[in-house]
Amino acid sequence: QAHLVESGGGVVQAGDSLRLSCAASGRTFSRYYMGWFRQVPGKEREFVSRIREPDYSTDYSDSVKGRFTISRDSAKNTVYLQMNSLKPEDTGVYYCKLDRADGVQYTCWGQGSQVTVSS
Repeated sequence: QAHLVESGGGVVQAGDSLRLSCAASGRTFSRYYMGWFRQVPGKEREFVSRIREPDYSTDYSDSVKGRFTISRDSAKNTVYLQMNSLKPEDTGVYYCKLDRADGVQYTCWGQGSQVTVSS
């Protein structure tokens, strides 16, 4: 069983930056994705970005491409989401997610971190 803990959310103004962190503990896997989704009240959770272990390939949603950067520190088992040029529409609860990528169905979610961007 893996366990994910997020940190780094907060309240910022449009144009500011924030960095989210997601620390993984517990069981480890050789091939998996770690990434971020976000959700606002009344809407479905939407994909933001993900990074794959072990080759560190990345994916981004069109809405954040060029502004957000996902990275990973393997020594710390931590994934980061650097968010620059934040917009009010980036507001939401950001959830970290882990999916195994070795043919075994397994998903783990973090508890969520609130990001609020004021105009």
